[in-house]
Amino acid sequence: MYRTGSQAPAGSTDRPPMMTVVTDEAVSSVQQQLHSAHNKWQGTPYRLGGSSQNGVDCSAFTQIVFRDFFELNLPRHTSEQIQAGTGIRRSAIQPGDLIFFRTSRGVLHVGIAMSGGDFLHASLSSGVMISNISQSYWAGRYLGARRVF
Repeated sequence: MYRTGSQAPAGSTDRPPMMTVVTDEAVSSVQQQLHSAHNKWQGTPYRLGGSSQNGVDCSAFTQIVFRDFFELNLPRHTSEQIQAGTGIRRSAIQPGDLIFFRTSRGVLHVGIAMSGGDFLHASLSSGVMISNISQSYWAGRYLGARRVF
């Protein structure tokens, strides 16, 4: 897997952008951390404004996972998280990327990409769980993805 890295030095017009290799090992490590987060939080109920294992909303959940498992600080609200990092194409989503959905008019939802189209999130109906982006409900509501590390 590749991720665009730094650009050619200033004044150098004949070289394309450099590509940084994202190793299978790094992806595997992210995937393992996400499974650990799922094991810790699975079944925690959804609660709007919640930020604990007594109840958590989607943006608090992503914020907590990135803080506790990746030592990365994200903004608290989905409307701020959707501006974090770099936008990426759906075909380039990797484990650890934020995935955003528009679940209804003016309502955003966020989850964390895993492998094979799976994503970890705090679902309104089932609490913290793993879903797949190709499920009809999610596929029709996909909004975008962001890479934050």
